[in-house]
Amino acid sequence: MLEAGEDPRFIARRLMILASEDIGMAEPSVLQTAVAAAQAVALIGMPEAQIILAHATVHAALAPKSNAVVIAIGEATADVRRGKVGTVPPWLRDAHYQGAAALGHGKGYLYPHDIPGGVAEQQYLPDALLGAEYYRPTSHGAEAAWGQIAERLRGARSGERLGLPEAPEQAAGPSAQEKSP
Repeated sequence: MLEAGEDPRFIARRLMILASEDIGMAEPSVLQTAVAAAQAVALIGMPEAQIILAHATVHAALAPKSNAVVIAIGEATADVRRGKVGTVPPWLRDAHYQGAAALGHGKGYLYPHDIPGGVAEQQYLPDALLGAEYYRPTSHGAEAAWGQIAERLRGARSGERLGLPEAPEQAAGPSAQEKSP
């Protein structure tokens, strides 16, 4: 492509798109390589840019592929366009302004950083979206590990028990359950 006169910046942009659309979570480091290549192409220029582009191209070509995120975006967008939306649960609404408490905003919010395992067993999706699953990880490359993580966390969005140990009682200060988002 370069020998035919293609702009190396165009190739770098296409590599970033390829890394995100076609490789995705199966090998997230390809996007980092592609972005670094685009930056290096801009800083260095030709003829050395061809080596940088080749490095990124080989990384992308050899990486496992997944478009699970692209599919998830499409499905979520389709639901929004069909009107399948809902309101943010009150405990997730901003509670940092005057009058928020009177509206129930932030009441009952579980602060994940104070909970063993760092996962609050709390509903995050609007009622209209409970049970909706958009991101379905593949078993390709690194995405297999992301799939295992997603499986462990799946129940947290609707408040299902995750089998985490009980949080110890707080001796002083607000409890994890009473901190505002």
